[in-house]
Amino acid sequence: MQEYKPVKEGKVREIYDLGDSLIMTATDRISAFDVILKNKVTHKGAILTQMSKFWFDFTKDIIPNHMISTDPEDMPEYFSGPDFKGNSMKCRKLKMLPVECIVRGYITGSGWVSYQKDGTVCGIALPEGLRESEKLPEPIYTPSTKAEVGDHDENVSYERTVEILEKQYPGKGEEYARGLRDKTLALYKKCADYALERGIIIADTKFEFGLDEDGNMILGDEMLTPDSSRFWPLEEYEPGKSQPSYDKQFVRDWLKANPDSDYLLPDEIIEKTIDKYKEAYEKLTGKPFMM
Repeated sequence: MQEYKPVKEGKVREIYDLGDSLIMTATDRISAFDVILKNKVTHKGAILTQMSKFWFDFTKDIIPNHMISTDPEDMPEYFSGPDFKGNSMKCRKLKMLPVECIVRGYITGSGWVSYQKDGTVCGIALPEGLRESEKLPEPIYTPSTKAEVGDHDENVSYERTVEILEKQYPGKGEEYARGLRDKTLALYKKCADYALERGIIIADTKFEFGLDEDGNMILGDEMLTPDSSRFWPLEEYEPGKSQPSYDKQFVRDWLKANPDSDYLLPDEIIEKTIDKYKEAYEKLTGKPFMM
C-alpha cells in the first residue's frame, strides 16, 4: 500500500497531493490564539468535514465547489485507515485567490471593538446606537488578505482587493473582486436563513475561492464549520452582550479564564467542546452524527 505525506500541514488540516486531485484532512487538533492545544478533540475533524460536505451540497446552485467525494472508496487505500475515518475530502485542485472573504451579519468580536472606537467595521460606517451582538441592517463584506510580513491576516477594502487581484490577473481584477463579494454575500444569506430556521444564528463566517483550469471561480477550503464561523443558539440570543456559542469561542473563553493552563484543556472542557460541535451539526443537517 502506497503511503502519502502531507504536502501542506496547517494547525488543524493536512493536504495530500494525488496528482490530479487533493485530499484535505481535518484532524482532531484544535487551535486557539494561533497555538495548537495539547489535547485532541475526538471526532472534531469528522464533524468539520461532514459539515462542509453538507454546505457544499446545499449551495452548489450558487457556485460550484471543489468537493469530489468524502467516500473512502473514492480515495487511495491509505486513506481508509483509522486516522482518516470520516475526516477526509477528495477535492479538485484550484489556484486559490489571495483574498479571504469574510461576511458579518452581526456585530461582534473585532468588529464590535472597532465600532466602539469610531462607528465603523473595516472602514464601513454603520448606524449609530448598535449594541454588541446586534444584527446588522444588511450583512457586510469585509475581506482580508495575508500580510506580507508575519502570519496575521489584514483587513482590506473592496477597492484594495481589486488592486490585489488585478496585479495577479491583469484585466480581471474588477471581475474577480466583484465575483468574490457577490458570491460571499449570496452564500451567507442563503445559509444564514436556513440555519436560523433550525435554531442557529450564523453571526459571521469566511469563505475562500479559487480558479479551476479554465479560469472559473470555484468555492474551496472548508465551509461554514464551527472553526470558520460564529454559531450562536437562537433560543439564548440576547443583544447587548457576548453570546454563548457552538464554536471554539468556548475554548478561547476557558483559556482566557485560565492563563496558567499551558494550553492543556481538562477532560470536561474537551467533552463540552465536542458536544457543542455535534449539536450544531445535528441541528443544521437534521441527522445524528455517525462515525
